Amino acid sequence: MTRILIAGATGLVGGHVLRRALSDDRVTAIVAPTRRPLPPHDKLSNPVSDLSTLPHDDAWWAADGVVCTLGTTRAKAGSAAAFRAVDLDLQLAVARRARAHGARRFALTSSTGADPRSRFVYLRTKGELEEAVRDLGFPSLTIVRPGVILGERTETRVAERAFVVALRAIGSVLPTRLRGNRADRIAQALLDAAVAAPDGSRMIGPAEIG
Repeated sequence: MTRILIAGATGLVGGHVLRRALSDDRVTAIVAPTRRPLPPHDKLSNPVSDLSTLPHDDAWWAADGVVCTLGTTRAKAGSAAAFRAVDLDLQLAVARRARAHGARRFALTSSTGADPRSRFVYLRTKGELEEAVRDLGFPSLTIVRPGVILGERTETRVAERAFVVALRAIGSVLPTRLRGNRADRIAQALLDAAVAAPDGSRMIGPAEIG
């Protein structure tokens, strides 16, 4: 029986995690801080505020497992610095607070190709985040590295949508590691890790996500 914290519950993958957690008998309580209110549910605690401004010592930070699906794009953020503020600084702050409040399992959404030495800002930032979270000492850490995330977003990303359409057309002939992954399957991998992953560090790539 598990209490989980979901960071990013209004996003594409995070929304799937939330819906699955609400119907999962293994999960007894969910904390999902968001900027806008979520539909009420008996299992759900929904602090409404920007994560970056939330007090560090609020009791709801205490959870058995954490799913972190926060993220943006450089285009949406407006600059490389603003992108890193979300995809590195904010996510690391969430991980630190959860760990300080006793969380044992952490499930992180990263990306195929994440590398702290990459010349690409996106992949370098993802790699730096992975390293920083490892250093926090979670007994159980699962890093999920999907390919292109497939699903219907509430926001419009024209270039990404065009790429996804092309990927669906040629996906069957691509190597598994280059194919996209459905958001609901990524969500299930994250939820399973936050609820029941054994101690240790593991990586889940596109092929394992399915």
